[in-house]
Amino acid sequence: MNSIRQVPSRVKSKRTVTILGAEREHFEKQQLSSISKAINSTETPLKEKHARRIILGTHREKGAYTFWSYAVGLPLPSSAIISWKFCHVLHKIMRDGHPNTLQDCMRHYSSIAETGLLWSNTRDRHGYGQLVSLYSKLLCTKMEFHTKHSEIPASLEVTDEVLERTAGTDINNVFQLTVEVFDYMDAELRLAEAVLRQLNMSIAISTLTSGQCKLAPLIQVIQDCSHLYHYTVKLLFKLHACLPADTLQGHRERFHEQFHSLKTFLNKARDMLYFKRLIQIPRLPDSPPNFLRASALAEHVKPMVVIPDEEELEEQEEDEPETLIDVSEAQPSMASLPQGDIFDQAFGPPSNEFDDRDLQIQHLKREIELLKAELEKIKGEAQRYITQLKSQINSLETELEEQRVQKQRTLVENEQLRMELEALRRRNTEHESMQTSFVEADKRSQATELRYNKLKEKHAELVANHAELLRKSADTVKMLSATQQTQEEIERTKQQLAFEVERVRQDSDMKFEEQRFDMDKLRRELEEKNAEIQKVKSLLQTSEKAGGQLNSSLAALKAEKDSLMHSISKKDADLSSLMKEAQLKEYSLQQERDRTIKELGELQGKLKEKLSHEEQLQQKLLDEQFALLQATVTEAENIIQDAVATLDDPLHISSSSSPDYLISRAEATLNSIDKLQVGHSEYVKKMRDAGNLVRALTKFSHLTADTIISGSATAHMAHTDNADRLTEHCKTCATQSLQYLKNLKSKASLKGADPTSIQAAVQKILRIGQDLRPKGIDVGKEELGDVVDKEMAATSAAIEEAVRRIDEMMSQTRKDTTGVKLEVNERILNSCTDLMKAIRLLVLASTDLQKEIVESGRGAASVREFYARNSRWTEGLISASKAVGWGATQMVYDSADKVVLHTGKYEELIVCSHEIAASTAQLVAASKVKADRGSKKLGVLQHASRHVNEMAANVVASTKTGQGQIEDKGTMDFSGMSLIKLKKEEMESQVKVLELESMLENERLHLGELRKKHYEIAGVPLEELAQDNGLRASPHVTAAPSSPKPSKPTLMKKPALAQKPNIPPKSTLR
Repeated sequence: MNSIRQVPSRVKSKRTVTILGAEREHFEKQQLSSISKAINSTETPLKEKHARRIILGTHREKGAYTFWSYAVGLPLPSSAIISWKFCHVLHKIMRDGHPNTLQDCMRHYSSIAETGLLWSNTRDRHGYGQLVSLYSKLLCTKMEFHTKHSEIPASLEVTDEVLERTAGTDINNVFQLTVEVFDYMDAELRLAEAVLRQLNMSIAISTLTSGQCKLAPLIQVIQDCSHLYHYTVKLLFKLHACLPADTLQGHRERFHEQFHSLKTFLNKARDMLYFKRLIQIPRLPDSPPNFLRASALAEHVKPMVVIPDEEELEEQEEDEPETLIDVSEAQPSMASLPQGDIFDQAFGPPSNEFDDRDLQIQHLKREIELLKAELEKIKGEAQRYITQLKSQINSLETELEEQRVQKQRTLVENEQLRMELEALRRRNTEHESMQTSFVEADKRSQATELRYNKLKEKHAELVANHAELLRKSADTVKMLSATQQTQEEIERTKQQLAFEVERVRQDSDMKFEEQRFDMDKLRRELEEKNAEIQKVKSLLQTSEKAGGQLNSSLAALKAEKDSLMHSISKKDADLSSLMKEAQLKEYSLQQERDRTIKELGELQGKLKEKLSHEEQLQQKLLDEQFALLQATVTEAENIIQDAVATLDDPLHISSSSSPDYLISRAEATLNSIDKLQVGHSEYVKKMRDAGNLVRALTKFSHLTADTIISGSATAHMAHTDNADRLTEHCKTCATQSLQYLKNLKSKASLKGADPTSIQAAVQKILRIGQDLRPKGIDVGKEELGDVVDKEMAATSAAIEEAVRRIDEMMSQTRKDTTGVKLEVNERILNSCTDLMKAIRLLVLASTDLQKEIVESGRGAASVREFYARNSRWTEGLISASKAVGWGATQMVYDSADKVVLHTGKYEELIVCSHEIAASTAQLVAASKVKADRGSKKLGVLQHASRHVNEMAANVVASTKTGQGQIEDKGTMDFSGMSLIKLKKEEMESQVKVLELESMLENERLHLGELRKKHYEIAGVPLEELAQDNGLRASPHVTAAPSSPKPSKPTLMKKPALAQKPNIPPKSTLR
């Protein structure tokens, strides 16, 4: 019974599995049909209903597994159009499909990249290959971005809060996110530009199916770019709020490029008929946002893209209708149903009768189909409602953004009104202060008027006192007329008058200082009158004539009184005129003050404008200086890159250079690096004057390039190891120089630029150049000039000492010797003295000629620089001078002294004479190299040289003559010898001749080796030594059998440096 009860449940589950399998099979067939119709080789645009079914399939199965199971079998490598449509469908799936679609697409990331790489190297006749390559790169960039930032969906539809949360608070993360958004935008714009570049902008192309096939994916590009543009603006404003403007200069330049490219793309797309019915394209502002002004964020409006209803688009598309559900295969045959079930055979009705359950199944299937149709209809309506709601949301967001902009503008206007109110209040305060100052000026004018009234009162008092004085003067006249009556009345009147005059004088001195001079004059006149009165009194007492004189004096006093009254009235008129002038002056000062205040306000306004203009000019100057610095750095890079290219140039292999020139270039480069460091530090401190840095950069680039080329040319002449090291250091110097110049290009790395590595590389080149110099050069070039002067001075001193020593030897030999020896010694010493004097004249002439050469050849350089520049010639001059001094001292201290004392050989003196002659010739030759052919001092030097040669020949002649006189030349007597004894002597003589010839040959070889070593130390190559010294096969000397006298060997050629003259063998037989 239990088994019977369980049978219906088993049958029900089996039927359920059958139904689900049928539904799955139907879903897969529907997806396959949509994919095959959406992705095909026909050059027509993708239809929205096929794409929508594929997108709904991803939502149904919560992923893109079914899509990729069919997509992997598409012939993408064989058809560029199929690849193009595949990328379009994949773009729509990632944007509008289920969120898990992105993970499924990442599993096929490598195949997408390979498809793009394949078509990037392939050209097709429709031009889709390059477009597929760019579209694949865009899809790869999109997947990488949204996989890294999972908070942002592939549709890019997130709020500003989510964007802020994704960016975070770390400014480095914000910076990196901005760069990634820039890369994202670049990929979108490159695809759009490539599509528009292939199409003609005419209306006809956008209405053709071939053109629409290429333009269809740009709808998704426009949707992505609108969001990416908004994100970029938000992130850049956030970066500018945290970082300095100079650091973000590159970001702003990149944004401006993307802004203009995006605006051009949107304007072109807006003019095409194809996009007008499919998408509402937003408009960008005329100019990009000003990120340096924080308030500009409020002016930013997010671009909104509106997509019309999909049903309206479907109505315009002409396509055959498709059944939503295909149940033709789901209806089982009536004959096959009862055969496979054992339970039906055992317990069901007879096989020839129709089962009611089949009717129920058919009825249920029809209900399911109706429900599915209703479900699809409901889904379509819901999708339409969702689209309408999205459109309403977009419009509301646009209105909200406009309200925000209006609010921000209102806030800005309120801020401006508040600032204007503050300015008005400040002007009111200034007006009140001006009114206060005006009141104070009014008070001061009132005080001045009060002082004027006081002065006027004092003047009235003075006039009253003056009138009283006049009255008293009249009384005095009356009293003087009565002086004849009594002396006492005259005395009293005189005292009263003196008292009154003194009081008036004191009052006038105290009250009116400007009348002091007049009152003093009046006092003096009154005193004179008093004196005259005294005289009149004395005269009145003696005679009547005194009375007449008194009357005349009174008349004079009246005249003086009248003149005093006239002067007082004149002073009063002057005072009134001064008061009027003071009033006029005050009025003019008031007007001048008002005008000055007005002009001061205007000047302050002009001063502010001028300061603002100067700041703009200063900023412009700084920008131009930085641009000049960048141009200089670019030119310096080109110069050094040309030098580096010269290293690998086959034509440069044949060039060569001397180590001396390389050393001079390397030292000049080190000096230029020091100046470059100074100029760089000065520019970094103030960032104002870049003149020193530009000049130092120019000199540095040329000298560095010259050093690199000279180092390479010197390496061609050096040993392999030194050549490899020198070439490597030259390349290192070039690399470090280019890196340093690259650091100077950016303001961010400008301060950290350091040429120390370049300096180290140049120092290594300098050391190698010094190692490559000839070994004989052991004196620095900066010391060559001093060494020349020292050697010339030492040579002159040696000659003076030699002359003094010869004089001493002359005195000594006169005391110690007599006869023939005295005569021989005097002759030799006299000839040596003449030779020393001739050498001294030669040294003086050489010194004068040397000065003339230096003055005529150095130009603007110093003497040391001239000697350093001509180091080879200078070293030859030093060598010749040393040789002349050494020959003089050797002759006096060794040869001549020994010959006179009979302890030396005459041959030594002869060799010294030849050595002096050779050294003199070398000195003349070294001086003649740089001298002018028409120089008079050169003729003097040549004449002195010939004179030295003549004196040296005299020394040789005197020595040989003295040697002949001193040596015993006895006659050879062979009369007592027999024939056999003579033959024996002859044989012994031949043996001695052969021994002497062998010794002579050995000495010649020894002399040749000595000279080779001498030239090697002096820095002369052995090849030149072999050519100059004549060290080739020396001729063999053979003795003639008939004569014991050997033939003279060929003399060696004189070397160019200090010479060792050869002495022919003495062939006299004893």
